[in-house]
Amino acid sequence: MNTQHTGQLAHSDSARGDAARKALAAEFLTFRLGAEEYGIDILRVQEIRSYEEPTRIANAPSFIKGVVNLRGVIVPVVDLRIKLNCEKVEYNGFTVVIVLNVHGRVVGAVVDSVSDVLALGQELIKPAPDMNTTVDTSFITGIASVGERMLILMDIEALMCSADMGLMETVPDRLQ
Repeated sequence: MNTQHTGQLAHSDSARGDAARKALAAEFLTFRLGAEEYGIDILRVQEIRSYEEPTRIANAPSFIKGVVNLRGVIVPVVDLRIKLNCEKVEYNGFTVVIVLNVHGRVVGAVVDSVSDVLALGQELIKPAPDMNTTVDTSFITGIASVGERMLILMDIEALMCSADMGLMETVPDRLQ
């Protein structure tokens, strides 16, 4: 009977641990694109680098700035400000490249500036509003209000794997 009781306690502790893990906050790297603040899953971020002019690739879309050599790895660089139609695209001392690991591929994303890393509990994240527009909002996973700040949470994998980006050979099944 003692063994059975111990087993029930272990199972109960395990269930509580699973529930606690689900309730834990996810961490997001926050950054600015124009006047808006965005957040992406910190687990997709490999590093943050200062902006350096990439080598341009002929016939690439305007949002693909080119490629850089990152410690022997050729990394395509996407300017998210151009991709997401920001009004003003200015390269200054705050402009950075967020180096991402998306499905085993390294990709750079140019943003106006990086803010911080925030842990957000599920209670702070609201679903993205449905919009009947021609704008593709499929990469927006939610909106979070943190004090006076409004964060647009994006699925950076979905955005980088989209067909119009042309960065990935095949789109993962879950994104189709």
